Parts: sequence; C-alpha cells; structure tokens
Amino acid sequence: MTASAGRVDREVTLADVARLAGVSPATASRALGGHPHVAAGTRERVRRIADELSYVVSPDASRLAGGRTGRVAVVVPHLSRWYFGALLEGLEEVLRDAGLDVLLYRVGDAADRQDFFRRLPARRKVDAVVALAFPVDEAECARLELMGVEVVAAGGQVASHPYVSIDDVAAGRQAVDHLVHLGHRRIGMIEAVDPEQRAHQPEGRSRAYRVALADARIPVEPELVATVEWGADEGAEGMARLLGLREPPTAVYAHSDEVALGAVRTLRRAGLRVPGDVSVIGIDDHPLAALTDLSTVRQPVREQGAQAGRMVAAALSGGEAGEGGVLLPTQLVIRGSTAPPGDAR
Repeated sequence: MTASAGRVDREVTLADVARLAGVSPATASRALGGHPHVAAGTRERVRRIADELSYVVSPDASRLAGGRTGRVAVVVPHLSRWYFGALLEGLEEVLRDAGLDVLLYRVGDAADRQDFFRRLPARRKVDAVVALAFPVDEAECARLELMGVEVVAAGGQVASHPYVSIDDVAAGRQAVDHLVHLGHRRIGMIEAVDPEQRAHQPEGRSRAYRVALADARIPVEPELVATVEWGADEGAEGMARLLGLREPPTAVYAHSDEVALGAVRTLRRAGLRVPGDVSVIGIDDHPLAALTDLSTVRQPVREQGAQAGRMVAAALSGGEAGEGGVLLPTQLVIRGSTAPPGDAR
C-alpha cells in the first residue's frame, strides 16, 4: 500500500492505520474516537497517520458499535453576525426536536478551514453535515464525500447536495428596481465581500445591480460601485467613497442591512438627509432595520435554517433529504429610507 496526495491503492483499513502507528487496532479505534485513556502523543500520532491516508471510519462499523451517532456537524464561518446566528437558531431547534445533537465547527479563516477538512473524514462522529452559508470548493467537497454521510446546505449551495436558500439575484432586483421605480438614475452600490471566503463570493447581488440598470437603460458606471468587507463600519467607509465622487449617487443599494446602516451613518454625519438627499436600501430585514426605518428586502433567514434541519431529520429517519434546492421567497419592505430623488418632488 502506498499513499500520495491523499490517494491510496486500495481502501485503507483501521488495521493499516494501527500498523503504521505501531499500536493495536483497538488502541487506534479508541484514539480516533477521542477516548480519554489514550495518551495524547499516541492519539495525535494515530490521527496524523489517519489524516495522511485519508482513512474514513466505516459507517457500518460505527452502526455495529452502537447505531447512529445522533449528531449533526454544523459548519459556520462566523458566529458574531446576526445572519449566521438566525440560521443556526432555526436549524438547531428542528434538530433538537428530532432528537439530534449539534456539533458546531466555526471555520473562520483559511487555516481553520484547511484543518477542518483535513481532519473531518478520519473523525466520523456525525451522521450529517450542514454548511451554513459556507461555500465549499471541489477539494473540500471531496473530503465530505469520503464520510458517506448526509450533506445539506443552508443559505447557499454545496455542489449537488440538497440546499435551502434565497435567490440573491431576485432579492437584489427587488431592491434596485425599487430605486429605479422611484425615479433614481444615479444609483450606487456598496458591494460586500468576505476575504476569508476566497473565490466563493456571492455574485448574485452584484449581478442583480448590473442587470437591473441595464434593463432600465441606465449606464453602469464603475465609479458608483464601492467594494468593502461585510459590516457596518465597512458600509460607512464605502459610503464615504461614494460621497467623495464629483457627482455622488442619489440612491445607494447595499448588499446587506448592516452595510446599509453604516452608509446611513456616514450620510447623517455629512449633514445629508436620508432619504431627502440620498435614498438607501439593504437586504435581509435585520432586526435593526425596522427600528431605524430602513427600507430593505426581507429574507426568511431563520426559516432557511429550519428547512435545512427538516431535510436532515427526514434523511436520517429513513426518508430523503430531497434533491436539488429549495428557494424561499423574499419580500420588498418599503420604509422611510427611500423616496424619489429630491428634484423629482
């Protein structure tokens, strides 16, 4: 048997891992299962060899040892943001009602991400994996496939696995079309990206902006797009850039409500009225949106998590998680931050 770049000549067994680690199969099994009575050095050596060989704990052996684990791994890039917390809340409630426990894995940066996917197959402690708004590339998806468990995504997609999400293009169109219908022609966009998600940025909301303007025969001007990271402070920074233009926009579409609220802060500090001088709209319907009278496009965040939970529970109870994806509807919510341009009143 040889191992190279995570590939082997035949299926790797527990005996192979044990032999290379210099321990008995029973000790190797306990080490991979996190048994407290295995020495830390031995446990780390066994896990390292298992990782190098891409060894996967046998689902059949796991069931023979005591049935399903009754646990679901939930992978999330952020915990401090409202959106991810709402997704997780909806998911956890459904799984708890189904008698399933949640193992939470925060994969916040590139190092966390690499370590998680490298170690996951050799530690088959779960019956399913749910990715919360966490885009997975081909190599990472292959690691998930090694586990042979149910994989479901909430707030995004993971290859061909079942998912529940919204149509970001449709949501973005609702926001930009609203500004167009009000009579705005110079519309800016604060485009938010997550630097830790590398090439997996959601493009739908940006594409919606360009398509909506094209349909309205409004030229897309690159200077009217400010690209920032997600967050209110970043939204404030993006709005400052747009205000620095020789001809600032009369309306701004932000990728999220938090980004939009940052933009509103900059406008008010500059002595400008919202919406008297500049209209602002976001996406999400964050709890602060109603409090601050922000126009937005509501998405059912908690329900996306709950629907993903129902998919997992159905699959683990002998049913099917479903094929393809489920797109939940979004809704334009008009509040006090948008109005016709000043010279049109």
